[in-house]
Amino acid sequence: MKAPPVPQKEGPRTNREIRVREVQLIDAEGQNRGVVEITEALGLAEEGGLDLVEIVPNANPPVCKILDYGKFRFNEQKKAAEARKKQKIVEIKEIKLRPGIDDHDYETKMKAVRRFFEEGDKVKFVLRFRGREMAHQELGFRVLERVKLETATTAKIELEPSMEGRQMIMVLAPK
Repeated sequence: MKAPPVPQKEGPRTNREIRVREVQLIDAEGQNRGVVEITEALGLAEEGGLDLVEIVPNANPPVCKILDYGKFRFNEQKKAAEARKKQKIVEIKEIKLRPGIDDHDYETKMKAVRRFFEEGDKVKFVLRFRGREMAHQELGFRVLERVKLETATTAKIELEPSMEGRQMIMVLAPK
């Protein structure tokens, strides 16, 4: 029978969780107090009604700061939420084409492609060949070349046109 593992606490260690003899102390006003004993640092923190928080645990000695831990956590969560809000997940949109695509159909697909680029998404072009169309792969290559020329100003080629079985694939990314 083993004892259950001690659950790891998220975030920095605070107050009595800091298990070192000396720490590099930064007080509540942001002044560097230098290297002090942990008992003295804890005393100063309790005196001000604040917490001793380990900011840089890997330093030698660890850097600790006297601050209000609740306020500190709130600000960290706020920063993380702001970072998540600004984050854009790039998706790969797929456009299916045929070697003998009509002009109007082609224009409709290209309108969608332009919209995808404006949204910051990558576009994967899949050109399918059926039956005897495999004998005329140059037709499919011409269609993808036309796409390449039209999107030259707004997109960069991430994957050149290449055959994979019965389909030709090309990937473009917005500039």
